[in-house]
Amino acid sequence: MKFQSEITVYGMKASKGVLDNGMAYDFTKVYTLVDMDQRKGDAAGQAAAEYRFNDSAEFQKYKHLPFPFKATAEFEIVTSGSLQSTIMTGLKPVSHAKQ
Repeated sequence: MKFQSEITVYGMKASKGVLDNGMAYDFTKVYTLVDMDQRKGDAAGQAAAEYRFNDSAEFQKYKHLPFPFKATAEFEIVTSGSLQSTIMTGLKPVSHAKQ
């Protein structure tokens, strides 16, 4: 399932390397805020969320922007058959966010 959402990007971090077991990794993490689940009445406000976004080269495309910035993000919900996760597949800056 694919969808778009307006988000505020508060930070990004590129990661690339090789683990001790020889497995390579290469991704960018995007940090934003998401609303707390208020359906039960025991939570309010927002919490930090991180999303994996393609490879570490993505960071180079956005590092020059003033953080935080507003963007339209494209997401996809995927599953392994037993676990579900949301991944970011696209990011288009819209404007500088007011602090």
